[in-house]
Amino acid sequence: MPLKIYKPTSPGRRNSSGYSFEEITKKKPEKRLLAPLKKKAGRNVHGRVTVRHRGGGHKRRYRIIDWKRRDRIGRAGRVSAIEYDPNRTARIALVVYDDGVKRYILAPLGLGVGDPVETGTDSGIRVGSAMAMGDIPNGTQVHAIELIEGRGAQMARSAGTSAQIMAKEGEYVLLRLPSGEMRRVRQACFATIGQVGNVEHSRIKLGKAGRNRHRGRRPTVRGSVMNPVDHPHGGGEGKAPIGLPGPKTPWGKPALGYRTRGKKTSDKYIVRRRGRRR
Repeated sequence: MPLKIYKPTSPGRRNSSGYSFEEITKKKPEKRLLAPLKKKAGRNVHGRVTVRHRGGGHKRRYRIIDWKRRDRIGRAGRVSAIEYDPNRTARIALVVYDDGVKRYILAPLGLGVGDPVETGTDSGIRVGSAMAMGDIPNGTQVHAIELIEGRGAQMARSAGTSAQIMAKEGEYVLLRLPSGEMRRVRQACFATIGQVGNVEHSRIKLGKAGRNRHRGRRPTVRGSVMNPVDHPHGGGEGKAPIGLPGPKTPWGKPALGYRTRGKKTSDKYIVRRRGRRR
């Protein structure tokens, strides 16, 4: 997907780029696959702000994605359209099955209008096909991976991401995730073959603050420019160092968060942690 580079007609346009939307074949979404999406503005069920700098933004409607695809085993489908989804970085594909049912799936790289999409072992190793990872050959790139069979895809769902099947050990598959983590997942868990499309998403430059506001992101202020009463980083003359071993939030908590994982039952499935050298 080529990027659209804007002409420098203003300071905001000078360093901005966007999507060309050449791969989009349908503008209006399927009404039956839409759901209302209420804005939360960073607040939890009690109305308290738990995520700062959220609010505003363009109105959106949620596109219902088929994360499980298990009830479509044995049904032949075909891609009817590639659509834009404002709720995620990836594009979505509208699949029409032979019984007339329509579903949205993530659009993998290389999947186009008219391509067949199937689910199950008999579908073959084709981009967009979903099946149990035990039936997928080693070295294959997959996305939309289940962690618990039947729950639906949870990993490798954002634009340009994919995991690789490294080996099969007993009833488990060894996966190399985009973060570099090596993890065991049960062979019965489903995954979709291929890499998620819209791979150039990370190269987009917003160029101006207004485009962030359209996305529902409000302005942020650095703690180092505040007063000591307002932030642990505040105070000092000029650009003073924060004087702390690590960055803090306005309430004195670690800005990157405490280590909260602790002892979890899923630790036994992680062979190598992310960020560690071999």
